[in-house]
Amino acid sequence: MEEKITFRPFDLAHSLDSEEEIVEFLRVAFLQGDAAHIAHCLGIVARARNMAQLARDVGMSRPALYKALSGEGNPEFATVMKIMHALGIGLAPVSRKNDEAA
Repeated sequence: MEEKITFRPFDLAHSLDSEEEIVEFLRVAFLQGDAAHIAHCLGIVARARNMAQLARDVGMSRPALYKALSGEGNPEFATVMKIMHALGIGLAPVSRKNDEAA
């Protein structure tokens, strides 16, 4: 009798185990400069940290938070800042070299 093997989709949220991994993950997302990608990556971090608690912390419903952080939503900057604050993540400007500036 053949043994059946089942696979589950990979979820990066289960792999973000430390603050250092989360910060590096988001740093790379921000370097890419794509707002939808950044929102999607924040959603992955939110799932890693507990989406339900985050929704309560920022005063949003879970479905609204999932939509905002799906990469397909378009959250306001204030919402992104509230989410980052609730996750304990800051946003700081850095100087870019002239050849990197858009």
